[in-house]
Amino acid sequence: MSRYSKIGKVIAVMSGKGGVGKSSVTALLACELARRGKKVGVLDADLTGPSIPTMFGVLGKRPETINPGILPVRTEKLGIEVISVNLMLEKPEQPVIWRGPLLSKAIQEFWEEVAWDDPDVLLLDLPPGTGDIPLTVLQAIPLDGVIIVSSPQDLAFLVVKKAVNMVYQLKKPILGLVENMSYVVCPNCGTTIRPFGREKGKEIAASLFIPFLGGLPLDAELSRHCDEGTIEEYENEGVSAIADKIAL
Repeated sequence: MSRYSKIGKVIAVMSGKGGVGKSSVTALLACELARRGKKVGVLDADLTGPSIPTMFGVLGKRPETINPGILPVRTEKLGIEVISVNLMLEKPEQPVIWRGPLLSKAIQEFWEEVAWDDPDVLLLDLPPGTGDIPLTVLQAIPLDGVIIVSSPQDLAFLVVKKAVNMVYQLKKPILGLVENMSYVVCPNCGTTIRPFGREKGKEIAASLFIPFLGGLPLDAELSRHCDEGTIEEYENEGVSAIADKIAL
């Protein structure tokens, strides 16, 4: 367990598929919960492909090592605490070339050694797949729930089902499914366009016996905020609706 912090809810954001916007969903939920007065922490568990520090604009900051523990960095606008391996590298583009045991050890050290400011909610952004890091998180960290993220393509759902079945096998609760990149709203006429075909999230969630939390748009404005490190300035009604359903 975390040695130095009293943590409320611990939620993992997971997807068997890469490129579905799992990290952006994690960041958006963190921002929405912080706006609601929650103390929020984000543990970037995607050690080989970390993007959380860039989204929050904290890439140049360094976690302080104290006695005891490691202090996460804090975002300027909403005060969200963030820890990521990319905050500890000399250069952000430096690759993390570690085998499975080292990756698992790093996740366990993040969980045990980071001195969070007693967050109400700690969100874990997991890497894609069902390998060492997701397995370590599901086995070694006392999760209160898992949020599954997919995009609308059948291929994405096929891979995501593997992640859902992994969570079931390890007997962790699933809070529900988010269908990301579900639609695009035309900036000129306001028409909703579904570039990847019809909405399938409700149907897939029902087939997996998990709640459907909602769909989020493919939004160029969100991409801009992520690139510029200003995701705390972005708001979306769909994220608010998802936060209502998971009731953290």
